[in-house]
Amino acid sequence: MMILRSSPASPFGRKVKMALSVLGMLDRVDVVNADTTSPSDSIRAQNPLGKIPALILEDGTAVYDSRVIVDCLDGLDGRGILVPPGQRLLVLRQQALADGLMDAAILQMYEKRFRPPEHHVQSWLDHQQGKVERALAFAEASLSAPGTGVPHIGEIAQAAGLGYLDFRFAGAWRAGHPKLVAWLEDFARRAPSFAATTPHA
Repeated sequence: MMILRSSPASPFGRKVKMALSVLGMLDRVDVVNADTTSPSDSIRAQNPLGKIPALILEDGTAVYDSRVIVDCLDGLDGRGILVPPGQRLLVLRQQALADGLMDAAILQMYEKRFRPPEHHVQSWLDHQQGKVERALAFAEASLSAPGTGVPHIGEIAQAAGLGYLDFRFAGAWRAGHPKLVAWLEDFARRAPSFAATTPHA
């Protein structure tokens, strides 16, 4: 049995969970919560960076980060579902954009969570928000066509990113991106794991 170290609120963990569901591999993985702020949590031994998600293979090998985990899972499955060979560059680029959006959103949360208000650096928050806004604008224009068939990892990552903005930023992105709103609704119909992995604090 493999082990996925993650947390319910992690968008990158959610991405991996949705990927596992799409591949039909959920029954091969135990999901074990990790506390990345605790020095005693074994995540720091499993991943020297102490970051999640991390996938522990059956032989004890730890795989990280989420992009490497996805590549590993796609290889184990062998059908090329997450990264279809004929679409490899497009799919991986979509995943990279969504991952960057999630990184920028998480950094904004960290600034607010770990620094007192009087020490918040607004220019830093604006810099990260700019990344989110540009990623959303590009996705609205170029990555909002309804999907077909089984979702690939670009779509899964995009859904995880939008879901994180709903979770942590009260869905403020929705007002200016109607095509992405419709896209996400379509994705949720195609991928029941989106609702099943809804994050919580």
